[in-house]
Amino acid sequence: MNPFQYKNGVLHCEDVNVPSLAEEFGTPLWVYSRAKLIHEFRAIQEAFAPVNPVVCYSVKANSNLSILKVLNSEGCSFDVVSGGELFRVKAAGADTTRVAFAGVGKTDEEIRFALENDILMFNVESEPELDAISRVAAEMGRVAPVALRLNPDIDGKTHAKTTTGRKGNKFGMDIERHDQLADKVLADPHLNLRGIHLHIGSPINTVEPYEQAAQKAVEVVRQLRAKGHETNWVNLGGGFGLNYRANEASSAADYAKGIMPYIQKAECRLALEPGRCIAGNAGILLSRVIYVKHEGGKRFVIQDAAMNDLVRPAMYDSFHKIWPVEPSVGFPESFESEIEGCSPADIVGPVCESGDYLAKARPFPEVVKGDLLATFSAGAYGTVMSSNYNSRCRGAEILVDGDSYSLIRRRETYEDLVAAER
Repeated sequence: MNPFQYKNGVLHCEDVNVPSLAEEFGTPLWVYSRAKLIHEFRAIQEAFAPVNPVVCYSVKANSNLSILKVLNSEGCSFDVVSGGELFRVKAAGADTTRVAFAGVGKTDEEIRFALENDILMFNVESEPELDAISRVAAEMGRVAPVALRLNPDIDGKTHAKTTTGRKGNKFGMDIERHDQLADKVLADPHLNLRGIHLHIGSPINTVEPYEQAAQKAVEVVRQLRAKGHETNWVNLGGGFGLNYRANEASSAADYAKGIMPYIQKAECRLALEPGRCIAGNAGILLSRVIYVKHEGGKRFVIQDAAMNDLVRPAMYDSFHKIWPVEPSVGFPESFESEIEGCSPADIVGPVCESGDYLAKARPFPEVVKGDLLATFSAGAYGTVMSSNYNSRCRGAEILVDGDSYSLIRRRETYEDLVAAER
């Protein structure tokens, strides 16, 4: 299901003409498809239906309140990594008893806030954090639900900056310590061991690493139950891949086929924390060409979206399809080879950094000042990682629903840039 299609040579989001959105709201502009968000969430829910999963959308992927409200209306649960994300989930009207709280640096204030809101469980990342949760819970006269985040030492074959499941990563605790850690929880009247949590990175395009993680989870659950622990949850985190290029990622059905047999064997509830695979292809970043520059034997397409808007290419060497909104050349099936009617171009932004680019040496058709460009697969880790670097105002966000649309975040102004400093 692709909501972004060219109709009569013009890009549309669902049934809305994209140039009309740029005309009304300016650029850079984020455009999201409500139908795509729902489609991707339902695909996961349905694929894992035989084990009745709790699908906790990873708020860090895209935390816009309207996005959260759409998913909440579908019965989605949430995964948060900060008190601020928990606040957003509450503001979206979600049931906080279905929230998993992850992150390696939870403060006492965040722990207290989570306990006040009766979250489903903390994904505990270290023994000092376990001690902190116990202490805060004792101060409040509460019992804190915890899942031990164990590091399975599995290579998800993802980018070095997004791997989380190998020894030496900052996340989780060595899986070999699971019995010692579980015994500590069992002996503490202010802690309740809900289960275990394993997360191996993102994006992970193949099923095999999840099968390995699930197999290790079953072994841990079996050993803990043999010692008398009530371990009822296995949380396999998120990280499901996204088709940035073509069909490089496995489908939700593929992931489910590999994971579910182990969950059924463990007789546990399954929690998942997908984010990218739900929001990623539900959004584009719309920009407008400022100049086309020819220097040093190269062509630079300078447009008004920059690394402060979408940092993934500069930070992770990430690939995003980019194409004119009203192109002179049809949308290519592949960007890996020469494209007729195109020549190489660096697509860059106005930020004063050599690292400010969205694509390098990309086959690209001729464009001129004022042309609109679309950067695809930008619905996840776009706005949430954006900044005001170079004192640039962040763009507006639009949610499209069929042939209608709504402004879900207004464009920032110069006054917004200094409001907190006045």
